[in-house]
Amino acid sequence: MIRSVLRTLALGAAVGMSLSSSAWALDPRFTDADGDLLADVPTNASEQIDPPVLVFAYTPVEDPAVYAKVWEGFLKHMEQVTGKRVQFFPVQSNAAQIEAMRAGRLHVAGFNTGSNPIAVNCAGFRPFAMMASNKDEFGYKMEIITYPGSGIEKIEDIKGKKMAFTSETSNSGYKAPSALLRDQFKMEAQKDYEPVFSGKHDNSILGVANKDYPAAAIASSVKDRMIARNVVKADQLKVIYASAPFPTTGYGMVYNLKPELQAKIKQAFFSYPWEGTELLKEFEKSDPPQQKFMEISFKDKWQVVRQIDQAMGVSYACK
Repeated sequence: MIRSVLRTLALGAAVGMSLSSSAWALDPRFTDADGDLLADVPTNASEQIDPPVLVFAYTPVEDPAVYAKVWEGFLKHMEQVTGKRVQFFPVQSNAAQIEAMRAGRLHVAGFNTGSNPIAVNCAGFRPFAMMASNKDEFGYKMEIITYPGSGIEKIEDIKGKKMAFTSETSNSGYKAPSALLRDQFKMEAQKDYEPVFSGKHDNSILGVANKDYPAAAIASSVKDRMIARNVVKADQLKVIYASAPFPTTGYGMVYNLKPELQAKIKQAFFSYPWEGTELLKEFEKSDPPQQKFMEISFKDKWQVVRQIDQAMGVSYACK
């Protein structure tokens, strides 16, 4: 299966294959009566929560201090719509973000592409939106980058060198490129190249720009925003591979919030006026520009990600 997926990605076409139902099963503490692959909202009111303060976390791909300011206006809007105080929670890793929601300390979040299935399965995350352009264009590309003069002109040139990944839960930062190298280019980690982990996409991008890493797998959207903010210069980086678009960060909430509160949180996302905001200023730097929240289905939009996970033998078992 993975060869078909990667061949399609390499050609830049859309992927339309189904994942066997046996490959997906929610953690036993959740139910999925309607078959949407998400944890059902508890029908028993005693199992629903109504916290006085909503805690929000954005996926930890870049400097949390920068994004606290970027999200400030949106969180004030959510406060107005929900009638709740909303607190920004700066998380340092994907694992910490998932654990925070699983433990009940995180209520609303944007989980990165690769973490979405794990958060859904283990933390009861219910994604319902992602960013898109005003023309409903969305997504980012998995890119493998190097720096000019590295001696790397194509993927095969990575052999014998270090290859930087972000974290093992990342789709573009680890799972998709690992599958690409293994199945399309017959390159095995440790044998043909040395895998190293930077922790975040911005660390990998800076590492390549500063010539600390010969090559790295990253999300194109993060690179675009870093170039736009002059954190790195475009001529410091060279793209040697780009996939077809993947779904970007999925936004949603924990399954056991009161239904009325869940409805208000959704309303906050879809009623947010982007024009003139820090959110628009930051995210329209991506390609395509991200200018609004678009409603999505996890079952449909994350199908290709679940395929790659299945082919890579990724386990959604909750620890």
